[in-house]
Amino acid sequence: MDTSSTRRPDPAGLATTVASLLPRARTELAELVAFKSVADEAQFPKSECDAAASWVADALRAEGFQDVAVLDTPDGTQSAYGHLPGPEGAPTVLLYAHYDVQPPLDESAWLSPPFELTERDGRWYGRGAADCKGGFIMHLLALRALKANGGVPVGVKVIVEGSEEQGTGGLQRYAEAHPELLAADAIVIGDTGNFRVGLPTVTATLRGMTLVRVRVDTLEGDLHSGQFGGAAPDALAALIRILDSMRAEDGTTVVTGLEEQAAATWEGLQYPEEDFRKDAKVLDGVGLIGSGTVADRIWARPAVTVLGIDCPPVIGATPSVQAGARALISLRVPPGTDAAEATQLLFAHLRAAAPWGARVSVEQIGQGQPFRADTTSPAYASMAEAMRVAYPGEEMQTSGMGGSIPLCNTLASLYPEAEILLIGLSEPEAQIHAVNESVSPQELERLSLAEALFLANYAESKR
Repeated sequence: MDTSSTRRPDPAGLATTVASLLPRARTELAELVAFKSVADEAQFPKSECDAAASWVADALRAEGFQDVAVLDTPDGTQSAYGHLPGPEGAPTVLLYAHYDVQPPLDESAWLSPPFELTERDGRWYGRGAADCKGGFIMHLLALRALKANGGVPVGVKVIVEGSEEQGTGGLQRYAEAHPELLAADAIVIGDTGNFRVGLPTVTATLRGMTLVRVRVDTLEGDLHSGQFGGAAPDALAALIRILDSMRAEDGTTVVTGLEEQAAATWEGLQYPEEDFRKDAKVLDGVGLIGSGTVADRIWARPAVTVLGIDCPPVIGATPSVQAGARALISLRVPPGTDAAEATQLLFAHLRAAAPWGARVSVEQIGQGQPFRADTTSPAYASMAEAMRVAYPGEEMQTSGMGGSIPLCNTLASLYPEAEILLIGLSEPEAQIHAVNESVSPQELERLSLAEALFLANYAESKR
C-alpha cells in the first residue's frame, strides 16, 4: 500500500469499495476459519495455530506491510505483527484481533461443520467467524478501501494474537518486554460487538477474568457405594456443595469478600430483559438468575460460572463413592476490582466451603484485568462520526461487555496516552463461544466502512 500521499476519501466511494470487496473477504475468512486454531494442544495440534499465524502474516505482507513477523510469545503461542508506515507526521493506529478460537464443543450440534465457513439464512457460520477471525478481515477491508480511495492516511500497526481465548497472557508479557512494538496514538480492538445488529456500538468496559481449577480429594480410592456409601465421604458430593456455595438462592454470585461489587449498578445503555431472554435463548418458564437490571448483572457485577467438571460420565458409571473430583471455574470481575485480589478471595472461599474436612487444592489457569475506556477522547468523536455515516439514521451507543480481553489493560498501562476503542462483529446473534457461531456479512461491511472512515477522521483530527 502506498501511503506517501493521501487525500480525504469520499464516504460513498469507500462504501462502494467495501461492498465490492465482500466476496474476497468471504473467501479469505473461509480460509482462516478452516484452521482449527484452538490454543490448547490437549484438543488440537499446535500446528493448526502456527498455520493460522503464518496465514495472517502472509496476508499482511501481501498488503505491503513492513517488519512482518510471527512472534513467539512466552506462553508458547504465536502472534502475527506488521507495520504500515503512514504519511509524514500522521498518527499511528494499532489494530488488534486474535486468530485463536474457542473449541467447537459438541460438533454434532453444529448445523454445518464448525471449521468450514457456510452461508445460511444470510449469515456466515463457522468457529471464529465473528470471534475474532472476522475482526482481522474487517481490518483488511478497511485498509483496502482506503488504499483504493486515496491511500491510508495514518500509520498502521496490526497485531493478531494467538491465545486470547485461553487467557494465558503470552502477548501481554511479550508487549511488556518490547514496549516499543505496539506503541500507537490510538488503538482499535476489533474483538467486541454491536449491542444488536444494525446498532453501532463501542464497548466502554470489560469485565476481567480469573480461571481456576479446583480439586477435591476425600479417599485413597473409589469405594463400593453399597459397602461404604452413607459413611464414606464422597468427593463429588463435596465438590457439588463447594460449587453451590458460590450462588445465593436467586442465583446471584456469592464470593466472600466481593459483596460490595455484587451490588454495583450500571449507568448507561440498558438491556431489556425480554431482549436478553431472546438473545440468550432462555427456555420458556426458566427464570434469569441474580437481581438488579440485566446490565447490572452482566456488565457491572462479578459472575461465577462452572465451566466443566471431571467426574464419571453417566454411561459406564459404576456404583462407587468417588475418591476425587475437580472442576474448572471462571470468575468475571467488573471494573474497579483487581483480578488478582479477586482470585485470592475465590481461593479462600473455595477452601472455606469444603465440607467434612475434604482436602481442597486450587490452581490458577489464567487471569485478565477488567478495563474501562475513556469515552471522552477525540478518537471517540472520530468513531461516532464514522459510525453515523456507516449506519445511516443511527447514533453510536456505548455499552459494557461481560467478557474479557486481557491485553487491554496491558496496552493502557504501557501507553497511557493512547486512545483505546473497542468495536467488533460479536453481536448477540453471532453466538460466540457457542455452537453455530456466525457473522453477519452486513455487519462486516458496515463496520469495515466505519473503521475506514474512522481512520480518515482520526488523521484529520490530528493535523
